[in-house]
Order: sequence, then structure tokens, then C-alpha cells
Amino acid sequence: MLKTGMIKSEIEEELSDKGDFVQIDYLTRFLKEPLTMDMKKFVFLKLAVLYEKIGMLKEAAKNYDSAAMVSIAFSEKINHYLKGAELYIKADDFEKADAAMKKAMSQANSIEKNEIYITIKDFYKQQAEAYEKNLKRASAAKVYEKLLEMRISDLERKEIKEKLLDIYEKLGKRI
Repeated sequence: MLKTGMIKSEIEEELSDKGDFVQIDYLTRFLKEPLTMDMKKFVFLKLAVLYEKIGMLKEAAKNYDSAAMVSIAFSEKINHYLKGAELYIKADDFEKADAAMKKAMSQANSIEKNEIYITIKDFYKQQAEAYEKNLKRASAAKVYEKLLEMRISDLERKEIKEKLLDIYEKLGKRI
């Protein structure tokens, strides 16, 4: 069992021979203890990795969000919010992905804001392509429709519309 005052290596050792769900249980209980900000961040990130590993993407994203809140460095906050946004996109929760993107942008300067937007746009494109590859056309269509709502270049817009037309045709939808 995890106790207050343990260092990260002791926690790692304690969890090393446990299954994913037992580790999640131990870490969740440990969060209720009075912990330093650094230790909380460590636990949140550990939980996020475990949840992502078992496919609970929204829970993983929530833990990245919590890790960002207890992080001090702006770059760290941005990275955690971006990882959360990526997982929300993979979980098809576009509203929460947008919220995570806005949180990341609130921590960024003007150059970083543009980089964040491009990164999020790329996450959407990757997810749409993954859906297409796995023949999940309806899901791919939703992601492409979301991309059309974003600020994209005319060339990107044209490419996305062509892909959407192809998907709609395969789905038997009329336009």
C-alpha cells in the first residue's frame, strides 16, 4: 500500500508487481493523502498512462488535465493539455478536446498558439485517417466535418471535402 512520505522510486517499486487495475486503485487512494504538488503531478501522470493503456481514454485525458493544473511550467501545462486533447479526439469527445485546446492556448504566447492549433488539427486528421483505415466511415465523416469547422487553408478544405464526398458515397448518403 502507498503511504505519505514515499518517494517516486518507492512508489514505482510498490506498484511494479501489481496489475493495471490494482495500480489504479492504489494511486487513486493515494491521491486522497496530503501530497506535494510534484507528487500529485507524478500520480496524475501515472494514472493517465495506466488509463490510456487499458483504453479508458476519457479518464486518461482527465488525469492529464489534472496534471496540467498542478504543473508550474507553462510548457509542461501546454503539453499535458495537448495530450488530453489528443485523447479526447480519439474518444470522439470534440467538445472536451476544444476545451483542452483552449486551456493550452491560454498558457501560450502568440507563436505557441498557432503551433497548438496546427497540432490539434493534425490530431483530427490522424484520427480521421485511422477511422478510414479501419473502415469506420461514419466516424471518419464526423471527424472530417469537425475539421471543416476549423480554421484551415482552402487547399485543406478542398481535400477534406473530396474525402467526405467519397465517404458519403460509400455510406450511401446523398448530397
